[in-house]
This record gives sequence, C-alpha cells and structure tokens, in this order.
Amino acid sequence: IQGLVDGVYVDCTFGRGGHSRLLLSHLSPQARLIVIDKDPQAIAVAQELAAQDSRVTVVHSGFGDLAQALDELEVGPLQGVMMDLGISSPQIDDAERGFSFMREGPLDMRMDTSGGLTAEQWLAEVSVEVLKEVIAEYGEERFAFQIAKAIVDRRQSRPLHTTRDLAELVAGVVRTREKGQHPATRTFQAIRIYLNRELEELAYALPSILSRLATRGRLAVIAFHSLEDRMVKQFMNAAARPAQEQSRLPILEKDLPQPLVQSLGRILPTDEESSDNPRARSAVLRVVQRTD
Repeated sequence: IQGLVDGVYVDCTFGRGGHSRLLLSHLSPQARLIVIDKDPQAIAVAQELAAQDSRVTVVHSGFGDLAQALDELEVGPLQGVMMDLGISSPQIDDAERGFSFMREGPLDMRMDTSGGLTAEQWLAEVSVEVLKEVIAEYGEERFAFQIAKAIVDRRQSRPLHTTRDLAELVAGVVRTREKGQHPATRTFQAIRIYLNRELEELAYALPSILSRLATRGRLAVIAFHSLEDRMVKQFMNAAARPAQEQSRLPILEKDLPQPLVQSLGRILPTDEESSDNPRARSAVLRVVQRTD
C-alpha cells in the first residue's frame, strides 16, 4: 500500500492484531477495517483496538461465515482482504489452550472456546476408522492407523486428558522421526484442523471473498502447511484463468472472457526472517488482484 487509502478492508484472522495495526497505519481517516476472529481472547484484544480507533469494526466469527457478517454490516465492495491461516503464536504458547505438544495442558484445541467439543471429548468417543481418516487426511500421517488404534486402545484403561498424554502415546507409536519434527506434530495438526473445521471454512471463504472484491481489490493469504496452501493455490490459479480456457469450442483468444483475478505471485520468508521467527519458516504468502 502506497500512501493513505480509502475503502473497506477485512482482516479475517485478527489474532493479536499485528496485521491490522500495520494496515491501519496505511488507511485514511475515512477508511474502514473489519476484523474477524473466532477466538474470544483475540476478540477481547480487537475490542480494545476498536475502542481506540473508530475505523475498526469487530466480528466474533469464523471466516467461513464472512458473507453473512458482511451482509449484516451492509458492507459494499472490499478493497483488500487479509488471511493468516492456522493457529496464532499466543494460542500455541498458552498451554491451557491445548494446541502444543511441547507444553502440558488440557486436550482442548478449540479456537472458539465458547462452544464445541474439546479434543479430549472427541478422542473419548471417536472410532478407529474415523480417527484414522482424520489423521491421514488432515495430518498426511503415514502411521495414521497405528496411531488411531493406539489412542482407542489406550482409552479403554486410561483416558487421554492432557497434551502430554497424547504426545507421549503418539511418540511411542511413531518410531521414525522426521528431521526437526516431533512425532506428534502431524497428529496434533490433524485433530486441530478437524475440530475447528479449518479447511471447510477456507473453502467457503475464498469464493465469498473473491465475489466481494472491488475492481483492483486484493486478497492476500498466508498459509503454513501443504493442505491449506494447496487449496489456496488451486483456487487462485483457477480464478486467474479465463472461464472458457479449457473449452474445446473454436474461439479467438481476444474473445475469451477475462480472468477474475491477476496473480501477483507468492512470497516466501527470507533466511533472515526465518532466523528471527522460526515459526515463519514454512509460511507462503499468495496475493491476487481482482481485474474486472
């Protein structure tokens, strides 16, 4: 962003507001920033920001419900939308949230702690078959069946209550260790993604956002693992192709419908950025701009 800009912008994943605060520094006094998060702790921080800056509107919701939220706010075309996918550093660092296998805490893993099943509750009831599918699909874990069976077998005698319980159980099953990765990494990722419906919400949100972008409006998405980045990449690539590109009909190139967006490429963290913030090592930023 060059200079101060007008229009409506959306931060779909407020977290602790790092992106929002930077964006606000580039917005004109007439601009508006809508911030969204499903985490009550993030919403509390967002409300403090809104109390200090009248340009900020806070919505407690997942970004999968973005369309409904924008309709209720009677918002017009969007100049820019930001998405920073996955869990935030505060969520990882707070042992009570149950996201990290490095810190002992309750098996929760809910982004929205106001409702829904905790990981402990779900793991106490889920079948081996369903658990195996979740770990295989959302964790891309090759030992999915062995892990699922071990979890179900274990709960017959001793239920899983803490993150350490689960991490130690998985580590006992996954004998091979990927370089620099804890054996339970993929299992924790899979359970978290499933419980919070992360990929389903992303699938709903992307087309909804694209349909609401103003001409020259931009969508920027940061992804941290292959599943979500693949979904974002495929969606953006499809939107950047003319609608009839793959048609077998004889049609002149000049008569092809124009693509909805222009890809502005991807950005990877530099070595210096990865050194300063190791959690950013796997980050991929993709940006598209609406053309019509």
